[in-house]
Amino acid sequence: MRKLVEKIVEKILAISGAMTTIVIMLVVIFLFKEGFGLFNSPVIEKGYALCVNEVNPVEHIGSAAIKKIYNQHIENWSEIGGLNEKIIPFRYDDVFQHYKEEEFGENYEKLPEKLGEVIAGSPGILAFIPEEYLPKNVKGVKILDGNTINPNDFFLGVEWIPTSTPAPQFGVLPLILGTLWVSLVAILIATPLGMGVAIYLSELAQGKVRDILKPAIELLAGIPSVVYGFFGLVVLVPLVQKTFSLSVGETAFTGSVILAIMALPTIITVAEDAMRSTPRAMREASLALGATHWQTIYKVVIPYAASGISAAVVLGIGRAIGETMVALMVTGNAAIIPKTLFSPVRTIPATIAAELGEAPHGGVHYQALFVLGCVLFLITLVISITAELISKRQHNKGL
Repeated sequence: MRKLVEKIVEKILAISGAMTTIVIMLVVIFLFKEGFGLFNSPVIEKGYALCVNEVNPVEHIGSAAIKKIYNQHIENWSEIGGLNEKIIPFRYDDVFQHYKEEEFGENYEKLPEKLGEVIAGSPGILAFIPEEYLPKNVKGVKILDGNTINPNDFFLGVEWIPTSTPAPQFGVLPLILGTLWVSLVAILIATPLGMGVAIYLSELAQGKVRDILKPAIELLAGIPSVVYGFFGLVVLVPLVQKTFSLSVGETAFTGSVILAIMALPTIITVAEDAMRSTPRAMREASLALGATHWQTIYKVVIPYAASGISAAVVLGIGRAIGETMVALMVTGNAAIIPKTLFSPVRTIPATIAAELGEAPHGGVHYQALFVLGCVLFLITLVISITAELISKRQHNKGL
């Protein structure tokens, strides 16, 4: 009977592990499936199309280039691989500059024909037209059908403006740099502080002191992130603004400090547990050979606990990178490439949280936010794999 119960428990645990793995894989597949339809989506707004004159050799225009054309920062087709011809940005309602509105009647049935005449007569034109008014099969008019979002424009773009017309801007580079900038500085602050506290609790603190401090530190991990955000907004933001004479206190540095505070309980708890797992025999052998207490700590205890310490740092980085509310409240939410630590930034989690509720389901903006989720997943995966490799290398050295 006992063996039967053990077999049943074993099977239940195996099924539970398999189901957990399957669920995780399905979540990852769903994330990438929803996101990567973005690169089959048109560059311009849904329901619109771009038209050029038939003699124009240009077949594809990136979203950044379209925005610059309509903002008159690009004025000649030669700048984007076309003829040496001045670009004429054109929207469909500009046709009324050429024809009287009364000519079209109530249903604008003649509008496609008139738009075709304007485009065919202007070699340098770039027309932004609703699909219902497209001058199809009109001589002298070329419709840029294959104008889809390019991965280079997405991953190397420097502007994130989903509401831009005629082409939304989905440049993710400022968001990636903002996320890494805030998270790495947070870890640089939290790691030495966390290690110091972990060493004190594990090797130096008296029993009563440790019994008070450790539960208090673990309690900090349970505080909701929005509370940390309020603390940062009310206390730290004005302090940073006044101390560094800034126009605003919502900066990457402010976010880094709050995230470092949030990561400290995780780093301290995991690192301290790893250090306390060092066998007592190893400590005594080190002391018996004449090593001091401090030499034993950094020559024996820390190398032995290197794997657990690496795990602590990785968990801390994961907490910092994936944090949403604090990044949303105290970093300034400016989707620009940060030039200094005291510049406002916007992180990937904050962008997803702020915009997902406003993005139409299945639309280009919705897909772009899912791609941001994929990017965040890959960043975390790379950090985890790197930490695992470092941990194994340290463990092999110790052997």
